[in-house]
Amino acid sequence: MEMDPDQRVVEMDTVEGRKGGKVFMTLIWRENNLMLIFLLENKEMKSASEVIDKLEKILGTEDFERLFPLILTDNGSEFADPGLFEYNADGSRRTSIYYCEPKHSEQKGGLEKNHEYIRYVLPKGSSFDDLTQEHAQLLADNINSTARPSLAALRPIDLAMRYFGKDTVERLGLTVIDHDDVNLTPSLLK
Repeated sequence: MEMDPDQRVVEMDTVEGRKGGKVFMTLIWRENNLMLIFLLENKEMKSASEVIDKLEKILGTEDFERLFPLILTDNGSEFADPGLFEYNADGSRRTSIYYCEPKHSEQKGGLEKNHEYIRYVLPKGSSFDDLTQEHAQLLADNINSTARPSLAALRPIDLAMRYFGKDTVERLGLTVIDHDDVNLTPSLLK
């Protein structure tokens, strides 16, 4: 990143519900704060790497490589084998994985900050076990449709459409929520 400071960086992490239950895998682009949320049955590497495989399939290899050239994550067990994420099924490199220094979650601070929006709806200790991917998508849509002071009062979804194109945003399954309809309270998923 020091050699190419304009490199597109995607931060990746997981958010736990109750211990041993379902988790969210989250990805955020630093340039626009757009966040993707995927519900995983467990916090295992296979589940996490399948998300990357799914994204490459949805976007196509060329667009995947354009959108995910560098992924920064922590050294959690679910991300322990970089090869599962960096290489696709035919053995071609599709991205590069880098790890934060131990105990330095601030190195992926944009994602950690965005997790606060998840906690507005699902406070720490909440179980994700009754949720579906549709719930995760609804949560992501509401978070991405929230204007941010850090983005000059713009919304991540609007910036993503500008940077990535409307077609790409739609292929990612994201939907714009009207400003007046954004809901970041526990009632969103009831």
